[in-house]
Amino acid sequence: MGDLAIRVENLGKLYRIGQRRRYKTFGEALTGAICDPFRSARAHLSGPRVSQSPLEFDDTIWALKGVSFEVKYGEIIGIIGRNGSGKSTLLKILSRITLPSEGYAAIHGRVGSLLEVGTGFHPELTGRENIYLSGVILGMKKVEIKRQFDEIVAFAEIEKFLDTAVKHYSSGMYMRLAFAVAAHLYPEIMLVDEVLAVGDAAFQKKCLRKMDDVAKEGRTVLFVSHNIHAVQELCEAAYLLEQGRIVSSGDPITVADEYYRLTAERDERGAESREIPDGTVRFVGWHVESTTGDQYSCHTGKPCVLKFRLEARRIVKEANFGIALSVNDGTLIWAMRSLDYGGECVCLREGMYELQFVVPQFPLRPGTYHILVSANDLREGTLDAWSARPWLQILPQEESGLPSQWQGILNIRGRFNLLPMHDSGAGGELR
Repeated sequence: MGDLAIRVENLGKLYRIGQRRRYKTFGEALTGAICDPFRSARAHLSGPRVSQSPLEFDDTIWALKGVSFEVKYGEIIGIIGRNGSGKSTLLKILSRITLPSEGYAAIHGRVGSLLEVGTGFHPELTGRENIYLSGVILGMKKVEIKRQFDEIVAFAEIEKFLDTAVKHYSSGMYMRLAFAVAAHLYPEIMLVDEVLAVGDAAFQKKCLRKMDDVAKEGRTVLFVSHNIHAVQELCEAAYLLEQGRIVSSGDPITVADEYYRLTAERDERGAESREIPDGTVRFVGWHVESTTGDQYSCHTGKPCVLKFRLEARRIVKEANFGIALSVNDGTLIWAMRSLDYGGECVCLREGMYELQFVVPQFPLRPGTYHILVSANDLREGTLDAWSARPWLQILPQEESGLPSQWQGILNIRGRFNLLPMHDSGAGGELR
């Protein structure tokens, strides 16, 4: 028990959902009181009344059920799962924002929580005042807060707005300050939700490096994220939540593979159940053939083949295809048609097909990318456009040596040549 930061035992959270019975207005109540004698007489003649339930269409749902795990001091643990799987509910219980319905969670140490934008700060206070308020809530002395103050402000990059009420901050400014406070005011345990997605890519990377530093100092980080690659790189272990239960735990790469498998099964069922008009075509699934051994990832700079399953329900004489890649914020980074570079239309007959897109060397840096693939008819236009799920994961082949803020998206291979401006005999290829 001495080295445990968090111990969760058979944790469960039950929520009631549904529509509650509407309360009467004053006028309705007054009218009811006047009419009650007549209603009573009619009820006496027609038989006994059936009492109305105080809750109508009421139901319950277990957001968490039977969740148990332990986290030691100095560990970074990832929590992954699709939306609605119970990740945020778990962190709210650990943060003491909400109480469990069953089981318990024992926390040993001061907790710094970064759950969602809009919580944790007083909106009427300035950034400076909220830094000190947060430290006091954590039980720190003023001199301890003052010692970390400059580092917090520098990390959050809000010097110009330090004496402005935080209610006027943008969501990105608010999040930067909230993370800086949580990371620098020395909580023994940090609980970080997907709120990091609010920041830009450079700040997200800075936050990930800071969480790694926090763990090296002997503190504990519980990290909830949809960025599976970040969880794999940062965390020592991971837990996969599905419908409020832990369905996989252990090595982050193994847990991520299970997440991709479950996501693929759901998306394939969804693709197969999509209602489309008779006489059209549709995509029903996809996977990657690459050097990673994983069906939804490939290495940067290495060859791979993207394979899409396509169902044709009628003959399409002039079929052609399109593919596009975008990043998490929806920014398009590349698109191509099968008609480009001298490509021609093909004839589709009824049946199943595998559409392949061959990439000799994938030119993207590590990260998560979205694929949109389309089937088109030259005369009719788009017949089906499908956002492939799970998302494509590009994994590093080797360390680039570049600082993270300079790594960007593209992985363009080339070389430098140095040529003299004058005939000095110098020059040559840089190696």
